[in-house]
Amino acid sequence: MDIKNSQLAVDNWIKEHGVRYFNELTNMAQLTEEVGEVARIIARRYGEQSEKESDKNKDLGEELADVMFVVLCLANQTGINLQEAFDKKLDIKTERDQNRHKNNEKLR
Repeated sequence: MDIKNSQLAVDNWIKEHGVRYFNELTNMAQLTEEVGEVARIIARRYGEQSEKESDKNKDLGEELADVMFVVLCLANQTGINLQEAFDKKLDIKTERDQNRHKNNEKLR
């Protein structure tokens, strides 16, 4: 599924199951919360912190999907075509960073 269709799927889900979008500030707070959950898993599973027993069954993919869902909500409610924005950003990064990482001694 591409980003455009993902935005449509989220919009349809909101209309069918969610009553309405939360306001933008609520969704921003929710996005921060979801990113925090991703950070917790990564810090404990892949970083130096020990993982709590209660966190061992948490699904990183599911938490990343939660982040995506809220980002898609924010794009929808602010009128952003995220597919166009992403494609534009990828073009900018490709042109700007064409050789940057290849020439970075730290990555060798």
